[in-house]
Amino acid sequence: MDIISTYGVMLIAIAAIVGFFMAWGIGANDVANAMGTSVGSKALTIKQAIIIAMVFEFAGAYLAGGEVTSTIRKGIIDSAPFIPNPELLVLGMISALFAAAIWLAVASYLGWPVSTTHSIVGAIVGFAAFGVGMDAVNWAKVGGIVGSWILTPAISGFIAFVIFISAQKLIFDTKEPLKNAKKYVPFYMFLAGFIMALVTIKKGLKHVVKSGDLSISAADAYIYAVLAGILVALIGKFFINKIKIDPNADKEMHFTNVEKIFAVLMVVTACCMAFAHGSNDVANAIGPLAAVVSIVQNEGEIASKAQLVWWVLPLGAFGIVAGLALFGHRVIKTIGNGITHLTPSRGFAAELAAASTVIIASGTGLPISTTQTLVGAVLGVGMARGIAALNLGVVRNIVVSWVITLPIGAALSIMCFLALKAVFGVA
Repeated sequence: MDIISTYGVMLIAIAAIVGFFMAWGIGANDVANAMGTSVGSKALTIKQAIIIAMVFEFAGAYLAGGEVTSTIRKGIIDSAPFIPNPELLVLGMISALFAAAIWLAVASYLGWPVSTTHSIVGAIVGFAAFGVGMDAVNWAKVGGIVGSWILTPAISGFIAFVIFISAQKLIFDTKEPLKNAKKYVPFYMFLAGFIMALVTIKKGLKHVVKSGDLSISAADAYIYAVLAGILVALIGKFFINKIKIDPNADKEMHFTNVEKIFAVLMVVTACCMAFAHGSNDVANAIGPLAAVVSIVQNEGEIASKAQLVWWVLPLGAFGIVAGLALFGHRVIKTIGNGITHLTPSRGFAAELAAASTVIIASGTGLPISTTQTLVGAVLGVGMARGIAALNLGVVRNIVVSWVITLPIGAALSIMCFLALKAVFGVA
């Protein structure tokens, strides 16, 4: 307790710095991953993707990132063993943030799309198991996360496979691809509008709605999503019908115009995913930071939820944007070009599948990593063209990086924890 009262301001300052570093890592890795399909398919240039992500990630994180956040993310550890020694939880959360941020920086440098959620979870498990004991960790939750390594990419990969094959059969493999695109693309637009509206409402706007007097029930959310889907389809159909092309033009010209239609769709999906991602994943950086601030301000009392102080969300939002702009290009390159060759129609199938999987996970409580969801979807699109279409060396590196994320996060966290205990003289 003496540590908290003596060094409270210093501890908050250190937590804020490593929290910003963690948010920077989220931007460099997770957000870059989300923008990779748009850049790889050439629907957006890297500069356009960064500008879209900066605007919508910041808006999502700042406007819908939450007034209140769980101080211990995902129920991974039990706070009860820390009550007699709250300084251990403060030092542990700072260690977890620093460890996860270091791993994200290394992975981003290597171009590996790893899960930021798993990075922080591994780091929290590391200091808790080492600092307090194995009983402090909710191992069932950790087991669920390990299981998601296979389940999440499999679900999103299957959905992407189905979407891509359907587009091939209905549009690209026909004699008149542009004519069939005008016929069937509005349906894909409805699906995109419906799923993106659901993602935005469930993952983004729920925080805004909770903080006000409004409420959106599950039924209302689906009604709004259907209306959004119909609106997107009608607008899309209007513009698609305005596309004129010489009926005698070669098939390559038809394909090019169809891909242009999907490229416009990808811009819409990229904006919605960035908003939803910013609102959801900023908590990986601000959750542990909010825990430190809450414990210090309450003189050692550990609360399960913490009201965010005004500067925490902007700090996380700025960190995410800075990480993407300064260091995101390596992961964007891996997702966009490294796994398989993407076109706008393939990238659209992958993004729609990833968003659909996020909705399924929200409804079922399935632990999920947005990174693994999108990588699985890109793999599904690649598999639709045969295994030879995949760069298996890149896939192997990605799988290895996923498996080692938890243990490396834990090991780094323990080292940081020991160093901080030594610096502050905690026994």
